[in-house]
Amino acid sequence: MAQTPSNADILALKGKSVHVRELLSLFGLPNRDNHAVLVIEQALKAVDLTTVPSFATCAHGMPLLVQQAVTQAEPAAEDEDPEEDLPPGTLPQHVLRVGDILAGKDGFTSLPPTATLSQATHLMRLHGYSQLPVVESNNWLHGAVTWSSVAKLYETNLPPTLANAIDPDAPEVQENAEFFSILPRVSESGYVLVRGNNGVFKGIVTSSDITDRFSVTARPFFMVGEIEFRIRKCLGKALDPDAIRAIQPKKRQTGQISDLQFGDYVTLLNGQQTKETLCANADQNWKDLGWHGVDRIGFVHQLDRVRQIRNRIAHFDPKPLPEALIDELRMFVQLLRQYVPDH
Repeated sequence: MAQTPSNADILALKGKSVHVRELLSLFGLPNRDNHAVLVIEQALKAVDLTTVPSFATCAHGMPLLVQQAVTQAEPAAEDEDPEEDLPPGTLPQHVLRVGDILAGKDGFTSLPPTATLSQATHLMRLHGYSQLPVVESNNWLHGAVTWSSVAKLYETNLPPTLANAIDPDAPEVQENAEFFSILPRVSESGYVLVRGNNGVFKGIVTSSDITDRFSVTARPFFMVGEIEFRIRKCLGKALDPDAIRAIQPKKRQTGQISDLQFGDYVTLLNGQQTKETLCANADQNWKDLGWHGVDRIGFVHQLDRVRQIRNRIAHFDPKPLPEALIDELRMFVQLLRQYVPDH
C-alpha cells in the first residue's frame, strides 16, 4: 500500500546511495511505473533533492546518489533578456598543461642504467609498455628502451646490453608545458617523458593517453550535440513559430527553434512547471509532437538531466565525467534515434 514518508525521512537520504527498490519500499510502492515515478520525483523535488542517475530511467540494479537538485530558472519576463544556460566564465579559463594529463595515473616506472636488457624487456612485456625510461637518481635521464631500439640493436653486431639498446634521444617536457604544444612530439615519437617542476620525472604521456583523453573528454560533447540536433529537428518540425515565440522574450520573438537555449526545450514540453500558461502550452506542444508511445514525464525529466550534464561538461572540468552520467547521455541518444531519424 502506498505511503508518504515525511520530509525529514526523505531529507535523511541526502548524500546516500540507494537502489530503486529501496526508494519504492520507502514509499510503499510495488513497481516503478509512471505513477511511482511521478510520486517519488515530486516528493524529492519538494525538498530540493534529485537522484543521479535518474530514478525514472536508470537500471534497477544501479545505485542512485541522492543529492541537492539543480534548480532550473523560470523563463525571464517578456521585457528581460533570458539568462544563458552557460554563464560567462564556463568555458576553459586556464591553459591545459601536460601535468593535467598525468592526473590519476599510477606514477613513473623506470630502470637504472645498471639493469640488464632482459630486465627491461621483461618489464615491458609484463606491463604492456612500449617504452621504458632509463633514469639515474630520479632525475638523470640516459634515454629510453623501446621495442624499436631493441630491434635496431639486434640488427647490429653490438653486444645485447641495456646500454646498447637505449635510445638517447628520448623526448622530455616539463609538467607545466602547454599540452597542445607537445602534440607534434608525441605524434613523432609516440610518447614524451614528463619532468616535474622539482626536476624529478613524474610520468609518461603516450599516444594512447591522448586518444583516451580525447575519448573521455570529447564523447560527452558529441553526444550532447547529437541530442540537441535531434531535439531541434523534431521540435522545429512539429511546432509552429507561435509556440516557439510563446517562450521567447518579447524583443526576441523570432519563432526560430535555432534561437532557443537548451533549457527552452524543457520549457516547451514540461507539463509540471508552475506557470499555468506555459504548462498549457506544453501540453499542446507534446500533443503536436505526436509521440504517443513515450512516457512524457520520464522524457522531460531526462531532457532536463541532459541540460544539467551539458552545463557541467561545458565547464571543462579536468576530472572525467562519471560513467553513470555518460550512460544517461548514451541511453537518451539511443531513445531519440528511434523517434528522430537522421534524414
